[in-house]
Amino acid sequence: MRVAEWLLDSPHLGANPNVKHIAGRLLKQPARDGVVAAQSRLGQLMCRECGNARDRRIGHDLLRQAARAGDLRAQKELGLIED
Repeated sequence: MRVAEWLLDSPHLGANPNVKHIAGRLLKQPARDGVVAAQSRLGQLMCRECGNARDRRIGHDLLRQAARAGDLRAQKELGLIED
């Protein structure tokens, strides 16, 4: 989880599609296990970076789960709160 966040937050690495793919794979299991931060980050990644509708739908589902659990980043991404 920490490695995935570090990869995504790194200015140089985070822009690389291969790095995003690796980070997504690292976040997948924690998100399945109910780790809210992983659900939020993976949901954002899937909504923004995936080209197919199925992955975007899964991303939205992950964001909704994280938002229901109180994750502010997910709530903001879904438009549930304003700046």
